[in-house]
Amino acid sequence: MHAVLSNFEFDVRLVSLTEAWLETVLCIEQQVYSHPWTRGNFVDACKAGYAVQLLMQGDEVLGYFVAMQGVDEVHLLNITVAPKHQGLGWGQQMLTVLSTWARDLNAQWLWLEVRISNTRALQLYERIGYRRVGLRKQYYPLATGQREDAIVMSLKL
Repeated sequence: MHAVLSNFEFDVRLVSLTEAWLETVLCIEQQVYSHPWTRGNFVDACKAGYAVQLLMQGDEVLGYFVAMQGVDEVHLLNITVAPKHQGLGWGQQMLTVLSTWARDLNAQWLWLEVRISNTRALQLYERIGYRRVGLRKQYYPLATGQREDAIVMSLKL
């Protein structure tokens, strides 16, 4: 996946995850999530051929996403912006690139799940056209040992 993010005056690009960047991604993942993806999750995603893309500025990882291609659809499995870069529009930029890539694959839909408590992400997804289409009860683990519901969202391409 190649993308030019020309709206920015920076050296910003998407690159595929390699072993060289895995520790950095794991560090970001652990900073952002109470139940982060593991090294095995990322390695398995790469081995399965999923799109595992890093948003880079120079030698710094701004964020990343993992997406799985299906029949006529793409499923966003993980999208993360590094803590010090949150709120700057990078998540929306990655979602735009993801939508373009999915259209290029002739996908008809983009799908994702989001924690019901993640209001910032919900607002972003809805602002760019995703619609709430379902609820997965007790989908995400919580630090308390309980579980949290996920909202299923889709975007018609």
